[in-house]
Amino acid sequence: MIVRQIPQEDLAALLELYRHLHEADDQRANVAMENAVWEEICANPRYRYVGAYVGDLLVASCTITLIPNLTRACRPYGVIENVVTHADYRGKGIGREVLKSALNHAWANDCYKVMLLTGRLNEQTFRFYESAGFDRHGKQAFIVRKP
Repeated sequence: MIVRQIPQEDLAALLELYRHLHEADDQRANVAMENAVWEEICANPRYRYVGAYVGDLLVASCTITLIPNLTRACRPYGVIENVVTHADYRGKGIGREVLKSALNHAWANDCYKVMLLTGRLNEQTFRFYESAGFDRHGKQAFIVRKP
């Protein structure tokens, strides 16, 4: 297994992996929009998509975004989203390695903290994130969705 930044040419593999993220999701955008958004993401150094590869197969990923900040001596903070491991590769520590790589990227860029939200409300998921270093009691999260 190799963990590395997902290159621009691996968009199709990433979108295929995302089928393992949610049982039901919004309808995908059209191909032109997906390509335009991916091009924008790849051009912005604040975004990093980390992937784990077994051979040529992308089996896990997450994204980390570094947010500029005026507090904490202007140190940025990170936000991790879309943590996913292919169903056939779960329970092997691969997701934890992807998160470790994302966290190392944040620490190398002087982030003072990294946040992660999950919509999964089960103990197994909570323990997974705790095993990767996250504290479920460190802050309280609130979300609002567009009506």
